[in-house]
Parts: sequence; structure tokens; C-alpha cells
Amino acid sequence: MTRIAIIIGSTRPGRNGQAVAEWVHDIARQRSDADYELVDIADYHLPHLDEAAPPSLGQYTQPHTLAWARTIDSFDGYVFVTPEYNHSTSGALKNAIDFLYTEWNNKAAGFVSYGSAGGTRAVEHLRLVMAELQVADVRAQAALSLFTDFTAFTAFTPAPHQADAVTVVLDQVVAWSGALAGLRTAS
Repeated sequence: MTRIAIIIGSTRPGRNGQAVAEWVHDIARQRSDADYELVDIADYHLPHLDEAAPPSLGQYTQPHTLAWARTIDSFDGYVFVTPEYNHSTSGALKNAIDFLYTEWNNKAAGFVSYGSAGGTRAVEHLRLVMAELQVADVRAQAALSLFTDFTAFTAFTPAPHQADAVTVVLDQVVAWSGALAGLRTAS
């Protein structure tokens, strides 16, 4: 069965990302088209990139990199839950992505973002990063506003239509993950 990671893209204390990712996971678990798993980058305690060789060579030496690589490699696609910090994604998520290369290749990615502008600028940057990693990013996106989908900017209270947006993201990520399976097998 297709395996999809829902990646919590923030490590910030008091982060909104955990509540958002758990909500996405709750929606996903109601489906039978894939296995969905929460992956929290905070659990991997990744320092700033500390591998001597470029990730594209796959010569990982650090235990945290090896654990992260095993996890990411085990999935067929990803839903990134990302905040928007200063018109981009979190440094922690970008760093976690940059640790690896081949483990991301020929898979699909979707985005659930949040911020004052719905996190859309963070996703714009992530789409460029995904292209370099040979990840097919889907068109659909759930963009959550700190003004309308959170109470006092911290309590997650998504508008009802947002669940529909997440459903479309999941539909597309599962479809594209399946479509890319042949490429993953060939490589």
C-alpha cells in the first residue's frame, strides 16, 4: 500500500504545526487509499547540516542522518505541514530536507501551510526545492490563515471548507505517488 508521511515542518516551542498536522492526519486516517503516518522533524534532533559529503552522494555518516534517511526513504509521498516565517518555510524544515537527496527522488508532495497570508509564500519556496529533489509537487494546497483558522493566533479552529482542501491535497498526493512508483522501482 502507498505510504504517505505527514511531516510537521516546525520545531518551534508552542508551534501551531503539531495541531495542524494532527488534524490533517485525522482526515487522512478516515481514508483507505494509503497508509498515513505523522513524522515530526523535531524527533530527529537534526543539527545544522553536518555531513561532509553532499547529500546527492548518499555517503551519510551521522546517526541522526541515517535515521532520518531510513524514515524518509520508507514513504512514497509527503504532505508537508509548514509555517510561513519571513515569507518562507521554517529553517528547521529546510535543513531537514537538505540532509537528504535520493530518499526524496521520484515521489510526490503536497502542502498544508499556515501563516498570516495562509503560508502561501512558504509553499512557493518549497515547490522550488522539491523540483531540485525530483519530487513532483501537486497543485492543490490547503492554506490556513492565522486570522480565520486560529483563535488568538494559537488555538487551531479551522474553517469547515479547509477539510475539503486537505482532501484534495491527499487525493492528488496519493495519485501522483502511485503514478511515480515505476520510476522509484526503476531507480
